Amino acid sequence: MPTHPRRKTRQVIVGDKLHGFVGIGGAAPVALQTMTSTYTYDIDATVKQINDLHHAGSDLVRVAVPDKRDTAALKEILDQVRVPIVADVHFHFERALEAIEAGVHKIRLNPGNIKDRPKVEKVIAACKERGIPVRVGANEGGIVERQDKGQRAEEQAALEQDYQGQMTSIMVEKLEEYLRIFADNDFYDVVLSAKSVDPQIVLSAYSEISRRFDFPLHLGVTHAGPPETGRIRSVVALGALLAQGIGDTIRISYAADPIYEVEDGKELLQVLGLRPRTEPELIACPTCGRIEIDLIAMMAEVRRRLAEISVPVRVAVMGCVVNGPGEAEGSDVAVFAGKHRGVIYVQGEQVATVTEDKILDALFAEVRKFAEKVQRGEATLRNAKVEIKPPDPIGELGSGWEKIRREKGLSLPVMKG
Repeated sequence: MPTHPRRKTRQVIVGDKLHGFVGIGGAAPVALQTMTSTYTYDIDATVKQINDLHHAGSDLVRVAVPDKRDTAALKEILDQVRVPIVADVHFHFERALEAIEAGVHKIRLNPGNIKDRPKVEKVIAACKERGIPVRVGANEGGIVERQDKGQRAEEQAALEQDYQGQMTSIMVEKLEEYLRIFADNDFYDVVLSAKSVDPQIVLSAYSEISRRFDFPLHLGVTHAGPPETGRIRSVVALGALLAQGIGDTIRISYAADPIYEVEDGKELLQVLGLRPRTEPELIACPTCGRIEIDLIAMMAEVRRRLAEISVPVRVAVMGCVVNGPGEAEGSDVAVFAGKHRGVIYVQGEQVATVTEDKILDALFAEVRKFAEKVQRGEATLRNAKVEIKPPDPIGELGSGWEKIRREKGLSLPVMKG
């Protein structure tokens, strides 16, 4: 669970009866969102991706509308999806008005590139009339002044002296200036964000914003990179903020298929206790010289098969009997694999010992059987009293990697110098 209770904020509601309602802030759970990577005017591709992302667990989906043909496609897209849609607007305030007219459920505006007050007020008036909230999203890449050369020079000079501190100040100050327009128009259905590629700036900016404002916060790290590195950059910042009770909706951003953003966002919220788990949880011991089987290949196959299970069963795959029993305590189904055989436990009770070639089938059979019992109300997930006693040692320890290397040509991981 998070270290601190959730920060109290206003709440905005996104959606309608057809597409569902999502609360952001207040007592609502932290919402998960992502953004399509399709051209929005490509209706079929966009509809398919939105539906895939919603099915994967995204509570909201954002689409880009840089061109009039994108907003022209929105009505048809909305007719074919059942999740609230956010229109991402940059530079042209007319796109926001067109998206609102088409029926989107939320607008994102960037104070760095739509700052002419009369234009902003037109968007506010349209949103107010339709009951549509606005995210005011400041980004590191677009928040520094571009038109006023004198102001730009001042901001750049300040950034050269203390980039992290000054970038935080610039984002917070410009959010504050922008919010005055909303306050003057008596409009408070607002969500705030202040994204950066630097997790330290993200932490600093959101911490400061959470102290100054009571609006709900949209957390994110922008330009995070590919999943391999971006998930570290994102989880460092978002995990730390969420653990402090800061954040009401999140988007993890990758240069990849957005389905990965949803999968990793769900996992982050689940491990912090901010979202109930709805699918199986797989844990596995780290590989070392004690393993007697190809644990990596086995784990991958178990993960693939678990996609068929719709109950959040915790499954442990352990490669030896040294630390495995302790690490698997609290698991619903566990296997301790050793030389030529595996011992399978269901909530601490040894139910089978099978040969190596039958481990996967036997393990999955027990998982399916246990999941069905849970669905019938005959078993409870992750009983806190479950304790697994170490089984007798299986084979000689320490020969796992050597065995795998000889038979499959694998080698131990090598650290880069």
